[in-house]
Amino acid sequence: MLDEATTTASVTTVRQLALRFRCADDIDDKQARLIGILTLPPAPGPRGVLIVTGGPQYRAGSHRQFVLLARFLAARGMAVLRFDYRGMGDSEGAPRDYRTVDADIAAALTQFFAAVPALREVVLWGLCDGATAAACHAPRDPRITGLILLNPWVRSATGLAHATLLHYYLPRLMQAAFWRKLAGGGLRFGDSLTSLCQAAAASQNAQPEADAPATLLFQALRRYRGKVLLILSGDDLGAREWTTMIARDRAWRELAASRSWRQEEVMGATHTFSSAQARGQVERLCADWIRSC
Repeated sequence: MLDEATTTASVTTVRQLALRFRCADDIDDKQARLIGILTLPPAPGPRGVLIVTGGPQYRAGSHRQFVLLARFLAARGMAVLRFDYRGMGDSEGAPRDYRTVDADIAAALTQFFAAVPALREVVLWGLCDGATAAACHAPRDPRITGLILLNPWVRSATGLAHATLLHYYLPRLMQAAFWRKLAGGGLRFGDSLTSLCQAAAASQNAQPEADAPATLLFQALRRYRGKVLLILSGDDLGAREWTTMIARDRAWRELAASRSWRQEEVMGATHTFSSAQARGQVERLCADWIRSC
């Protein structure tokens, strides 16, 4: 433990504890020290939340999203741990991506349960490739009874091209402003047409990708037996990649139609739910779902 701070969220006093714990590094077989922040209510309940970061992101999150979420949930009785992967933020070790953070998540869970004796089960919370990393780890640990996945990372060249064609190019063709700009010389028609044709061609040339994030995510979620809350941004290409994938793939549709799944959309939200309104809606959705599941 490094230090302790006290903060106030809503009307409930919550504590923040800085933790340091070890994780075996599979690259050089050394023990890397990871840093995490544990946010505690006065009386933690049996269910906690582990925030799994994504991309080039450390434990605070974009616009301090993870800090604010942790305090919001702790004010409602839930212990929350957010931490830095190896090679990110204040943690030691070599950098890695969502495919290689299983040991980091396992180490964080071990520390979480040791630090909060009342804890019996955990919900993993992840955004973008953090959501994919969380889902891929979930089947490994029966103590993980819930997943909250925000704009899961399902990127592939084909999927991106199809989503761009469907949700960017085609809607633009229906906008009067596009045609006015084209007529006024504000757009290069040849370049725009070439880009449109390339997107259309790419969207039709699907190739199997065994290690694609969507493939890994599907395999993990098919094995997972807990509950899932999916939250999508209304104004995000990554979220549109998800909805396009679901629409085109019957196996995905059947999986997502499970009674253990719930899907919500935050209209107008960016990829990281950057506005105060969007962030607040996510916080409320998460708290209500965790209490009810």
